[in-house]
Amino acid sequence: MYIKVIACEVFFREICYCASISKNIIDLEFLPHGYHDTPEIGFSEIQRRVDATPAGKYDAIVLGYGLCSKITNGLVARKTQIVIPKVHDCIAIFMGSRKRYNSVFESNPGTYYYTSGWIECLTRRGGKVEFGNLLMPASAKEGVKIAFQELEKKYGKENAAYLISEFERWTNIYTRGVLIKFDFAKSLNLEEKIREICQSRGWDYGEMDGDLSYIQRLLDGDWNEEDFLILKPNEKAIPSYDDNVLGKEPAG
Repeated sequence: MYIKVIACEVFFREICYCASISKNIIDLEFLPHGYHDTPEIGFSEIQRRVDATPAGKYDAIVLGYGLCSKITNGLVARKTQIVIPKVHDCIAIFMGSRKRYNSVFESNPGTYYYTSGWIECLTRRGGKVEFGNLLMPASAKEGVKIAFQELEKKYGKENAAYLISEFERWTNIYTRGVLIKFDFAKSLNLEEKIREICQSRGWDYGEMDGDLSYIQRLLDGDWNEEDFLILKPNEKAIPSYDDNVLGKEPAG
């Protein structure tokens, strides 16, 4: 098959690795991380890329996105079928399945997960700290200071203070940081970086092995109904509000 991938850049290394060993011919397009924080903008950008895909060129467009704050809600397949992982967010994909994610979440609440992409996304934009990435700096205090300055430029002092306070309140639910490890990322020395982040937040540090099987099946065309939503032309994605995560209906 000839497949077009449209994915968040947090999957860059994992998708590139899986594409290199896939039986299919694959074109890759990565979008900036952070659209789940502004899902309306993210949805518009993904739909724009879908609409710009030439009719008849690919057998399928596959997305490196799940529901992700409803970023795929309302996404319409035009002339080419679209395949979307049935997950709430990318962590289940990095773990290999929704079942594993649910099991880990139930036994380890209050855990923030890291992969190479989550760390490297900042570097790809020159280390600029955006709202939603306050957990990245080794020094939490310095990270908040930099983030406040950036938010103040965009939204004003009062709104920046409110956003920082809300984010700090939200991050208080976490007590542990866990690195999802892959063999091909060993040379990045991510363990040291994540330990430093956890220490700055007063969190415990942990590790777990990642699982590339979800991504590999996405790229290989091994799509079952349990794990993947397949949109035929003129169908759109909708939240299912059950264990399936995503459903579909006629685009109308």
